[in-house]
Amino acid sequence: MKLQQLRYIWEVAHHDLNVSATAQSLYTSQPGISKQIRLLEDELGVEVFSRSGKHLTRVTPAGERIIATAGEILRKVESIKQIAQEFSNERKGTLTLATTHTQARYALPPVISRFIKRYPDVSLHMHQGTPMQICEMTVDGTADFAIATEALELFADMVMMPCYRWNRCVIVPRGHPLAGVDKLTLEALAEYSLVTYVFGFTGRSKLDEAFINRGLTPKVIFTAADADVIKTYVRLGLGVGIVAHMAVDPELDSDLVTIDASELFEASVTKIGFRRGTFLRGFMYDFLEAFAPHLTRDRVDQALQCHNRMELDELFEGVKLPVR
Repeated sequence: MKLQQLRYIWEVAHHDLNVSATAQSLYTSQPGISKQIRLLEDELGVEVFSRSGKHLTRVTPAGERIIATAGEILRKVESIKQIAQEFSNERKGTLTLATTHTQARYALPPVISRFIKRYPDVSLHMHQGTPMQICEMTVDGTADFAIATEALELFADMVMMPCYRWNRCVIVPRGHPLAGVDKLTLEALAEYSLVTYVFGFTGRSKLDEAFINRGLTPKVIFTAADADVIKTYVRLGLGVGIVAHMAVDPELDSDLVTIDASELFEASVTKIGFRRGTFLRGFMYDFLEAFAPHLTRDRVDQALQCHNRMELDELFEGVKLPVR
């Protein structure tokens, strides 16, 4: 059994069983991958993939468990490489983030700018997706850190740490009836068509809960994952926008009226998470603290020692999170 064979079955499984696409991504030949998979199956005495002619059709039950274990082994190998790199050159390496548009566009730019200046030899990569996709990328090793507001608590094999609280605001074109109200209410909002985030994105669940708790049904007629897209359709008069307050730029969005909605909706907490067992290099600790100053090396190490979510919550119970 070779590490190369384990990598091949892992990659094939994550390329929709497309051996040709896998070969292209690994810069090798399709026949070479097929041969190594066959050799591995012969050695193990079980099929990892079912076949129809020359085509792979599905992962067998035995294959599912073998591939899962192969993934764990490959991640351990990567951790060994990280340890070696840390001692050979602590300021060189790669860091991959998985996050949502709102974080990538509004929260991360100043942090990344400072990080790149401090670590010019660290190659930084960013993947965007839904909160579920972000977590899955982190769990399977595609990304080092997941940064999101939703879904992180669904993954027990991740260490999740709170970064900051944020509130929402309502945006309307100038001259809109809501622009002149003295105090905005949920009842008033419920009278209008709403444009906001897709469910599962950027604290959307808190928004829905607020209306439900008041016995109201919001008229959400358009949703998007991108706050800039939401603002575009508000400008077109499609409806009243509800976005994260940090997603409004006073200069670029000066044509819109911004109404604070922090009293209407419970604040959300953005978290950063990484897979349990991840070896954190020095520059990774520095990135965590740059993004959330209370995430010092000592506190992150304490979080690594927590065995469950309750212990993590207790660790951060007395920490006053910044508000954005």
